[in-house]
Amino acid sequence: MKKTLLVSAMLCLAATGAYAKTVNVGTNAEFAPFEFMDPATKEITGFDIDLIKAVIEVSGNKANIMNMGFDGLIPALRTKTIDVSASGMTITDARKKQVNFSDPYYQSGLSILIKKSDANKIKGLKDLEGKKICAQIGTTGSMKGKSVKGATVKDFNGTPEAFMELVNGGCDAVINDKPVIEEFLKKKQSDSVKLLPEVLDAEYYGFAVNKNDKKLLGQINAGLKKLKANGTYDKIYAKWFGQ
Repeated sequence: MKKTLLVSAMLCLAATGAYAKTVNVGTNAEFAPFEFMDPATKEITGFDIDLIKAVIEVSGNKANIMNMGFDGLIPALRTKTIDVSASGMTITDARKKQVNFSDPYYQSGLSILIKKSDANKIKGLKDLEGKKICAQIGTTGSMKGKSVKGATVKDFNGTPEAFMELVNGGCDAVINDKPVIEEFLKKKQSDSVKLLPEVLDAEYYGFAVNKNDKKLLGQINAGLKKLKANGTYDKIYAKWFGQ
């Protein structure tokens, strides 16, 4: 009788989600519209956050969002401080040596933001030779800036600081992901800066996990596939980027 009651109790707990695993998700909430702090709710929100929560829920688990520096995400994955990174992280060969990535979930690209007063002098990446470039530390924008001949790269912990440094005249350009620059321009509505039309590189974002966590990686990929098939991915995309 006791055994029967125990089994029944366990089934009830499973049905109510009491056995759901908490998946610690690391992010850097300074990369709107992908991840940022909502000023009204004081909670971390964005495209990546909505998507990873939905992906994790598909597997019957729940997400615990943890905010940290972007350059600390891969070390946190390697030490298992976090289980997943959901932070607009571009899939690169260098990063794949340290962590495993999910299937790509978003295609982006790097762009250049300059002062409007420099529009006649800076028309593309080559024109940044010998200039000061602002970027977020550890990002592909920073890496691209460091590849420019004679350029000096000023790295910041977050993209807002990099943007404001440009506005205040502390550098000649910001290299960052195009959707993030567009979001900054939409929110700040600054008349002093201009987005150059050239997209430097096509990039793909992926969720990153520890090299040894094959099970979680499989769950994430299965979740992404399911959300794309049932229309949930499209709904989340439309919420943040429109149709």
